[in-house]
Amino acid sequence: MSNDAFWTGIRGFLIDAPTLGGLRDVRDGAIIVDGDGLIVERGNYEDLLRRPRSLPVRWLHSRWMLILPGLIDIHTHIPQYPAVARGSAELLPWLKEHIFPLEREFTGAKARGEVGAYFQEVARHGTTTVMAYTAIYEDSCDAAFRAAEKTGIRAILGKVMMDTGSYGQLAPEKIMSQSLAESERLCKKWHGANNGLLEYAFSPRFALSCTPELMEEAALMAKKHGAWIQTHLSENLGELEAVRELYPKALDYTDVYDRCGMLTPKTVFGHCIHLSERERDRLAEARSIAAHCPTANLFLASGIMPLDKMQNAGVPIGLGSDVAAGPELNMWQVMRCALESQKARSFYEKDTRLPSPASVFHLATQGAADAMGKGEIIGSLDIGKDADITVVDIAAMLPYRASGRSVDDLSAEDVLNLCIHRGGPHSVVETFVRGKSVWRTVQPELF
Repeated sequence: MSNDAFWTGIRGFLIDAPTLGGLRDVRDGAIIVDGDGLIVERGNYEDLLRRPRSLPVRWLHSRWMLILPGLIDIHTHIPQYPAVARGSAELLPWLKEHIFPLEREFTGAKARGEVGAYFQEVARHGTTTVMAYTAIYEDSCDAAFRAAEKTGIRAILGKVMMDTGSYGQLAPEKIMSQSLAESERLCKKWHGANNGLLEYAFSPRFALSCTPELMEEAALMAKKHGAWIQTHLSENLGELEAVRELYPKALDYTDVYDRCGMLTPKTVFGHCIHLSERERDRLAEARSIAAHCPTANLFLASGIMPLDKMQNAGVPIGLGSDVAAGPELNMWQVMRCALESQKARSFYEKDTRLPSPASVFHLATQGAADAMGKGEIIGSLDIGKDADITVVDIAAMLPYRASGRSVDDLSAEDVLNLCIHRGGPHSVVETFVRGKSVWRTVQPELF
């Protein structure tokens, strides 16, 4: 237990989405966070202010701030951030022209110099949980874990694994054994570190850059250590054709991974755009997770995931920025693109079920937490959960930066729409992970 001599009260307009499509709100509400970083009370600010307690409360923020669950980004690439919005090619040539050269340099001092800034950027955007790839180098991943630990963010990270077409310098016959050894060493060191905030993901890049032997061994190691797996699935039509040529005996792209033992409840598949009904059903059966990355999918002209069909099949889904194919870390823009891409799809698929703003917010918070098996710990502002929280200045999203008192005229739906269409780091005031402030723009106070 913590020895802190006070608890923390955070005042504001509380909004969360504990169920798909539903919003819960408390106008001029507050939450109380104990010294261990847990939410122990929530409700109306005036009621909580008068409630007797054994410890004093240090109050932060005001009724005109917005208090939200921390955002969750389940698919991104740390070394690629400097390449956002670069190039106009589709996936495979884009990787060769822009990404592999950048990742090739992501080691040593360069990696150490960037990773700290990266996690500060993540927190500045209001994201409290991130699942990310580093480069193929062990030191780049170790540096990323150290930076995440220092920032205090919740992170699942993994060293990229490639033993065909790798940008590394090792002889082909040595790549697999070294990649596996380095990955297991990183997993033993970091999985569960920083009181469980840090976890490891074995990270075979995708089926075109990994032999079946590497993918099989990675899956076995992940199972052995209770760790995660992350890879890419069905992102691009050219990629699908190449996979069919490389694996002619497989039923489909998903079956390639299935035969290697990679379909598990702790596997996150990035993109999942062009899946058949059989593939969707198999992912749902395995409880494997799909990372929906709409900004990246449009930037690289990869396609539009049929979100409603994935949900109908029962596939667990979260949202991913997929930097650098996605042009920014801003999860509000990912939510906006999730809405707008499905509207575009409805023009040529008339039976498309359109998501609501509340439903895509759910996918970036409680829905992602549920998909990752963390729904009892994070994802909403419920009592007993870790205080992973984003504080947002509503006025920063209003035209002419209107007075914060304009909040009184806005419904929860109005405020959420503002966030999705106008939110970003300019509006984030403070970000908390397990009750600890990991990003702050100004000294918080009770106005």
